[in-house]
Amino acid sequence: MNWIKKGLVYTPTGVHGFDVSHCHKPTPLLLNDNVLRVYFGVGDINGKTRTTFIDVDAHNPSHILYIHDKPVLDLGKIGAFDDSGANVSSVVRKGDKIYMYFIGWNPSTTVHTRNSIGLAVSRDNGFSFQRLYDGSVLDRNKEEPYYTGAVDVIYNEDVDLWQMWYTSGSEWKMVSGKPEIFYHIKYATSFDGIDWDRRDITCIKPHTEIEVTARPSVVKEYVDGRVLYRMWYSRRDILNFRTDKQHGYRAGYAESFDGKEWTRMDDMANIDISDSGWDSEAIAYPYVIKVGKRYIMFYNGNGFGRDGFGYAVCECD
Repeated sequence: MNWIKKGLVYTPTGVHGFDVSHCHKPTPLLLNDNVLRVYFGVGDINGKTRTTFIDVDAHNPSHILYIHDKPVLDLGKIGAFDDSGANVSSVVRKGDKIYMYFIGWNPSTTVHTRNSIGLAVSRDNGFSFQRLYDGSVLDRNKEEPYYTGAVDVIYNEDVDLWQMWYTSGSEWKMVSGKPEIFYHIKYATSFDGIDWDRRDITCIKPHTEIEVTARPSVVKEYVDGRVLYRMWYSRRDILNFRTDKQHGYRAGYAESFDGKEWTRMDDMANIDISDSGWDSEAIAYPYVIKVGKRYIMFYNGNGFGRDGFGYAVCECD
């Protein structure tokens, strides 16, 4: 795949009060043949993240059609898993509903973050969302006690099954006297999109003891009459990734025929940092959607989305 970068799409302005800085994890949804809705998390002056969206031209995502002026998902109730942040991770259309899986965030005392995955549903074509529960649908548990992060979910009509790829931490490693999470991508299934069967299936195994992988994005399609899953994801080192771009975020790529066993093909990701500008240090949180005969990748660049998000395109073979 040869990706052609098209540049920044959107940068937060702060004009609406809640959208002061960063655009975390752009997550697209095709509304119709001509409109892509891109959800993303944006931080307020206190660094608390809420989810909102913009609409862009599906044929030219540089053209913004509409900017939403309020959160579609605000902070959770005080004391709940998402009272300090609610950041979109995956959106799934099923019937007349749209399901949003989002990262709920709390500060921690011994480590820098505690994440869980929540679920909200839209009944108005993705214009607004309501939480199904005040609690999370995916969290740390007795088998996976350390960390639960960004997910991607699809509903597989072929087998009437929900499939999830999620970020799971296996340990916190001390790096220069501070804990850093060692995480990678696992697989789970569900019959209702709410209760998940997790069987410790690791999809993307780290190449080294300091490499982590996260924020999966999965496209299911048919090639030569056979199902093929394509996954893009973030990969980086846990050493100096905040200060040294050589250790920072890059895009990874893998393929699978069953969604569980994957072959890493990172050299086929074919997108790297620019020589200068907003993505000169990182390619972070890539999320790919297929529109017609093109793949469109939305992604963050430097500073975890400090400058907003941009996109790249790839023509299908």
